Amino acid sequence: MARFTLPRDLYYGKNALENLKNLSGKRAIVVSGGSSMRKGGFLDKTEAYLKEAGMEVEVFEGIEPDPSVETVMKGAEAMAKFEPDWIIAMGGGSPIDAAKAMWIKYEYPDITFEEMCKVFGIPALRKKAHFCAISSTSGTATEVTAFSIITDYQKGIKYPIADFEITPDVAIVDPDLAETMPQKLVAHTGMDAMTHAVEAYVSTANCDYTDPLALHAIKMIQHDLVDSYNGDMAKRASMHNAQCLAGMAFSNALLGIVHSMAHKTGAAFDDHGAHIIHGAANAMYLPKVIAFNAKDETAKKRYGDIADFMGLGGETLEEKVTLLITYLRKMNDDLNIPHCIKQYGADSYPCEQGFVPEDVFLERLPEIAANALLDACTGSNPRQPSQEDMEKLLKCCYYDTEVDF
Repeated sequence: MARFTLPRDLYYGKNALENLKNLSGKRAIVVSGGSSMRKGGFLDKTEAYLKEAGMEVEVFEGIEPDPSVETVMKGAEAMAKFEPDWIIAMGGGSPIDAAKAMWIKYEYPDITFEEMCKVFGIPALRKKAHFCAISSTSGTATEVTAFSIITDYQKGIKYPIADFEITPDVAIVDPDLAETMPQKLVAHTGMDAMTHAVEAYVSTANCDYTDPLALHAIKMIQHDLVDSYNGDMAKRASMHNAQCLAGMAFSNALLGIVHSMAHKTGAAFDDHGAHIIHGAANAMYLPKVIAFNAKDETAKKRYGDIADFMGLGGETLEEKVTLLITYLRKMNDDLNIPHCIKQYGADSYPCEQGFVPEDVFLERLPEIAANALLDACTGSNPRQPSQEDMEKLLKCCYYDTEVDF
């Protein structure tokens, strides 16, 4: 027996935000990120709609990118004091992910962060509050998923929290919010969405319910991402839907080692002044992982299916896989994303010498590889890597060398 879980209600299209006024409750806490939602007037609209619904409203804002364990604990404390029966998470992946973790701690004050990270081990929620997620970026799709990513900065590791319990009750996908994204964010979140769809399609947990969502998302992203990046707002709206479809797919089909590696490299070099942004990491690693996974015959056939669906051509499966890798690398070029860690600048743009020194990377490589193998996403990857495989693959991602093993 398998399971397919999505939010009960999903409101989409322009002015979907208005559906907040139809929620029923007494108190709502709004969890938000930086200033873009307030500057754009969306935070004020959210408060107004919730008050129109008859609720008392409190705002917890300022969630940082890649939210920390400490931020989660602070937010949970604020919830314990205010006692909301609705948690409204608004913004990109960071505030929504943070709010999901806060929700767990609010409902179970004695739970530890380590216990939260036990895969599909969270006790039943909704005893105190329901959850509504409103996405402003077109990539993470956390508004429809059973996942949250929280960073332990003391360890320099991003931890995925995975459980169907944290799938939101209500998702709002309003393209007006996505228009606020800066160009670089469009690129990174868009390639995050592409990675979600590709990994979901080749995952060992793929099924008849997830495959159509993944393939259609891939086709939409192929057609719309680069134009969205270049300022086409109709394509920006389409990408907001595409990333959500990709999220529906991977929340149920799970992911693979592109995400395992991105989780474990993202904050691993924080002491050198920058992060490897999650979407950019996925974009760099995806072509390498496809080459690695395609040594598995089942995975190779499914990559061939993707290439066919995208209309890339090729006679043999090997040709189709090569054309898929080439296409994705061209997308990275069009989106100004580097091809490897060695050329990843502190500002995330390509450069001759990136911010991660070679000696530091090599010194930390064994531990990063070991952590990636333990990541929650590794188990559903179609080809299971050894420690040696993971180290070699990460080297390919550092130097942009061929995957021949």
